[in-house]
Amino acid sequence: MATDESTSAIDWEFAASVGGRLAGTGPILPPDEAAETVAELREDAAIATGHVRNFTHLVAPYDVAPVLVVDRQRWVRANAQSFQSLMQPVVDKALGSRPSPALVKAAGAKVTGAELGGILGFLSSKVLGQFDPFHGEAGRLLLVAPNVVHIERELEVDPRDFRLWVCLHEETHRVQFTANPWLAAHLKAEIANLTGTLDMATILDEGFGRIVEAFKPGGPTLMEVLSTPEQREVIDRITGVMSLLEGHADVVMDGVGPAVIPSVDHIRTAFTGRRKGVGVLDRLIRRLMGMDAKMAQYRDGAAFVRTVVDKVGMDDFNAIWTGPDTLPSKAEIFDPETWVKRVL
Repeated sequence: MATDESTSAIDWEFAASVGGRLAGTGPILPPDEAAETVAELREDAAIATGHVRNFTHLVAPYDVAPVLVVDRQRWVRANAQSFQSLMQPVVDKALGSRPSPALVKAAGAKVTGAELGGILGFLSSKVLGQFDPFHGEAGRLLLVAPNVVHIERELEVDPRDFRLWVCLHEETHRVQFTANPWLAAHLKAEIANLTGTLDMATILDEGFGRIVEAFKPGGPTLMEVLSTPEQREVIDRITGVMSLLEGHADVVMDGVGPAVIPSVDHIRTAFTGRRKGVGVLDRLIRRLMGMDAKMAQYRDGAAFVRTVVDKVGMDDFNAIWTGPDTLPSKAEIFDPETWVKRVL
């Protein structure tokens, strides 16, 4: 994460360091068992590729977007790098002109770095896998081995079945982006459109009082209290895309699962219960960080995909990947028939 930390509004290296310390290690495995787990995840990712291609009819190259099996610390560092590539130009442009002594700026960079590190540290124990579409030319697939082992033990599911099930979901994301190279650029542009209009100075000056609103039962999400009506339009477009991506991946993993994963029904039932959070504090943090909205993306997106595929078939559904204009809006996610009429 090469950057001049003396001029950056966020100390990215400090964020990675804090996040790594907070992440913990997860289950400690004997060396031979750890090596076996890594090998199985790599193998399952390769096996999942063919299943995803056959089910979705999307043709993605095999030799792009590497698969990396990582621990929590490497996941934190990878995501700090992604945040830096997306956010640093925007944040530095917004805050760099504010008259502040160098020492004050350095202290502020440490504070924001610590805050980001805290978020990454919390998430690092929750994520099983992630496709990063913004890394390099084609992205990369990260599988977080300690978390996979932790969850398969917690849920008391068959390890080999569970690992392939996880890989089916994450491999679907790899196929979505590598079969449709325009998609990553479009999503990055939408994120830049959103972050480029954020008034970071106002957020810093008034943010605490507004953030309190997100703590209230039934209150807005953190993004909603920190955004304008114009920004919410962009958020709605991004929500539509993310609901499609997550719902499509869930439909694929459940569609392929019964044929290749004997215990898929047990896995799905157990895992769906876990997604709700395990305690009051965990659920509160999930809400503040938008993870409740993420869970809704899985549910609502999957319902949209199933409805459209049942109506028109997979090949006609794949018109959705033609370009930005054929992606569903947030409203269409809840009204699939409108999307069918508009696009097909």
